[in-house]
Amino acid sequence: MKAMNNMKKFTLDEYRSMVEAELRTSFLPKGVGYDGLLSAMDYSLNAGGKRIRPILLLEFCRIAGGDVSKALPVACAVEMLHTYSLIHDDLPCMDNDDLRRGKPTNHVVYGECTAVLAGDALQAAAFSTILSADLPGDARADCAAILANAVGADGMCGGQFLDMLGEKKRLDLAALNEINKGKTVALISATCKMGVSAAGGSPELLDAAARFGEALGYAFQIRDDMLDVISTAELLGKPIGSDEAEEKSTYMTACGREECERLVHSLTDEAKAAVRASFEDHGFLCDLADSLVDRLN
Repeated sequence: MKAMNNMKKFTLDEYRSMVEAELRTSFLPKGVGYDGLLSAMDYSLNAGGKRIRPILLLEFCRIAGGDVSKALPVACAVEMLHTYSLIHDDLPCMDNDDLRRGKPTNHVVYGECTAVLAGDALQAAAFSTILSADLPGDARADCAAILANAVGADGMCGGQFLDMLGEKKRLDLAALNEINKGKTVALISATCKMGVSAAGGSPELLDAAARFGEALGYAFQIRDDMLDVISTAELLGKPIGSDEAEEKSTYMTACGREECERLVHSLTDEAKAAVRASFEDHGFLCDLADSLVDRLN
């Protein structure tokens, strides 16, 4: 049975504006000794970005019959968690990047120690924000559990660890899928599930959301690997060619551009099929998935 929803529909820009308005007020200075830490957290959190993850959460909440306004803090929490991962990913001990979204990375502006703490604090704030949301207790607990499972050793952190182990090695498609299942896919899939959980949706809808997020997540990562080769620094907001310079295996090195393009289209079709089968109101998600196929940043 498909989920039906007659609540107000939102555009991509409306969702993005809602999220960014909420994020801008999240870590304002308090006149305390650690205002510098709050400034570092705010710097990366509000440095721009597509806000795809919180938008996915809000739309899944809406089409599962939930209240988007009450899910907004949960959506923002996902962006806090994602931003923490980017701050740490850019650190000298990790990818050692100096530019993110067209701006100097957090450790370049605030120093390495503050950047580490800013990431740590954003991670903690993400769970605090979820658990303080105006949702039923079981929905808050479910959302926090889904996120925790997606970003620990079994998810994002484990994927990042495997990515480091794979540096300067020639990895095949199966190995890359294992890395990116944790590093990228787990959080995107979890985000979609959290939207359904915030709405109190059924196990069937949770499963459909997870499958959509998993297929979309792989397509997103493959396109990211392509963009490191075919895009420009101006469009990406960070240097291109870094994967090749670091002798890093990617979907482009494993498959080539033509196969990567085929995989992105195939996975996008798979994601759309998942939501079409379980959600009556699937147009926004299908359009969003299509828009990511040929993105340039």
